[in-house]
Amino acid sequence: MGDVTVLILHPPLPADAGPLAGALDAARRELVARHLAGFRAAGAVSVAFVEEERAESFGARLRRLAAACGTPGVVVLGSGAMALARPADYCAFVAAAASDLPGALANNRYSADALAVARAAVLRDLPDLPADNALPRWLEEVAGYRVDDLRRRPRLGLDLDSPADLVLAGGALPPAAAGSPFPARLVALRLVLGDRRAELTVAGRTSTGTLAALERRAACRVRALFEERGLRAASRLAQAADVAGRPARPPASILGLLLDRDGPEELGRLLARLGDAAVVDTRVLLAHRLGAEESGWPPPEDRFASDLLLPERIGDAWLRSLTTAAVAAPIPVLLGGHTLVGPGLRLLAERAPVTAGRVR
Repeated sequence: MGDVTVLILHPPLPADAGPLAGALDAARRELVARHLAGFRAAGAVSVAFVEEERAESFGARLRRLAAACGTPGVVVLGSGAMALARPADYCAFVAAAASDLPGALANNRYSADALAVARAAVLRDLPDLPADNALPRWLEEVAGYRVDDLRRRPRLGLDLDSPADLVLAGGALPPAAAGSPFPARLVALRLVLGDRRAELTVAGRTSTGTLAALERRAACRVRALFEERGLRAASRLAQAADVAGRPARPPASILGLLLDRDGPEELGRLLARLGDAAVVDTRVLLAHRLGAEESGWPPPEDRFASDLLLPERIGDAWLRSLTTAAVAAPIPVLLGGHTLVGPGLRLLAERAPVTAGRVR
């Protein structure tokens, strides 16, 4: 068993960042302190907090950092990853990285936010992957590693990608989001989840695991649109040669097509036609409209304000119109990213009161 280095990657807060981005940065720093203690207690010989500008691709950055570690095992994660991690989770990642056999362990192999790599010298051959989500795929398809994951521990999928995710994780609404109707909408959504006469619409990068959890925990019926799973993990650089030559398909969304036709101001009407509440992954809608690269999307402050249902704080006209429609909808509509439609929704279902029994 070899020594293990843990790398916790944190993007610096830009000088012009807004108050919502500042609140998220502060929450991630608090989480990093917990991660530092947790990995040290689990036996990692070195735990490094890496805060630096993203001047290179994720792949190039990890090649450089891993080469400087000097240990045979490496664990890499983002500062917002695994917000609900427990001591046993830290131990699992350190043990996997310390193995003498070539292998890896991810929180979710299909879109990783945290990954342990044994015999990490393999990372010297890592291509310039754009993000961490695709790393398990490269290790398995190209490097020939066995990749296991802990996706049956949904708490490990709860990533702090937005200030709204702090509330999903059980925390308080940050002061920078004062006046947000988001907490009240969560309460309304829980009531729908517990009502056997109701129907919930879920659109975005949800999963069969989330649907299975809803089947077990929620009383309501569920209508699901699986949209653009693998949006971040499907980099061609991570794929084996036999599939890498297939033509790429740009991101597309069924709900996005409806909004192209009717306009973002019709979101509430469309969703009310489908159910009694709705949870929508707006990153899929942005990718449908503007492409997969976040650099072409509205800025983070706009996206965070949309997640918190604060349209008056959004500069982008399309996203402001979409968020206004969600707020004005005759049913509770929540907007967000992968955390909302995945692990966040599972946690909400577990906390939902069953108000009218359960039926299938």
